[in-house]
Amino acid sequence: MTGLRLWLHQARALFMAQYAYMTEYRAELILWALSMSLSFILMGVWHEASARADLGISPDAVVRYFFCIFMARQLTVVWVIWDFEAMVLHGRLSSQLLLPIDPVFKLIAGHIAERVARGPFVVLLVGLFFLIAPQARFVPSVVDVMAFSVLSLGAFLLRFMIQYTVAMACFWLERATAIETLNFLAYMFLSGAIAPLETFPPLVRDIAMLTPFPYMLYLPAKALMGDLDALDGGNAIVRGCAVMACWFFAFLVLNRVLWRRGLRRYSSMGA
Repeated sequence: MTGLRLWLHQARALFMAQYAYMTEYRAELILWALSMSLSFILMGVWHEASARADLGISPDAVVRYFFCIFMARQLTVVWVIWDFEAMVLHGRLSSQLLLPIDPVFKLIAGHIAERVARGPFVVLLVGLFFLIAPQARFVPSVVDVMAFSVLSLGAFLLRFMIQYTVAMACFWLERATAIETLNFLAYMFLSGAIAPLETFPPLVRDIAMLTPFPYMLYLPAKALMGDLDALDGGNAIVRGCAVMACWFFAFLVLNRVLWRRGLRRYSSMGA
């Protein structure tokens, strides 16, 4: 019990420190929230396209879909690779390694604190959006919200692990963020952020579902819409969680291998 109490105390201390850091840059938080407004721009494009042609999704459903994509992106955004790259290149990782906890916990605490600090701005954006696009107004059921929350948590953990694993390249390369740029392009296209997967050719859609990307945005958005029936209902949640878990543990194993080898290289360079 003492160990659990100590762990909770450390977690609270990390969160409060990161939350205080995040609230120092409130204007930057607003810009980060607004950076997700691409979903609203694409909403207008696909709303017009669905009104002119049969794309397998109605214009009102398009509006709700991109609103749900916006919400999913707010909860699952990750930037750990930029923080880790700066730690390695500027030598700050050395001091972090002297602490009794793994540096990844501080990075996770920063992401959680940012979500909490960003929350009020997101609520304002949602209210403004509902005023501009009343056709997007809908009230999800408690079950849909719970499914969305679970899937969004899984999506965040998976995306964090993928990006943190790519960040291990910092031990060998000067700019691991260049690799993340390629990963981000695949993420935006295959996750449903650019277009609903219903509009994809069947072959492309089937290939996309074999990757981890649709489970990071498309599936949580569909859950919030209450439109999982098109994906085999409740089985879609179980299957999505199973797929995310498989990808997560695969990247976790790779991450730990690269971490150990990277630390040996980092130490050999005198850091």
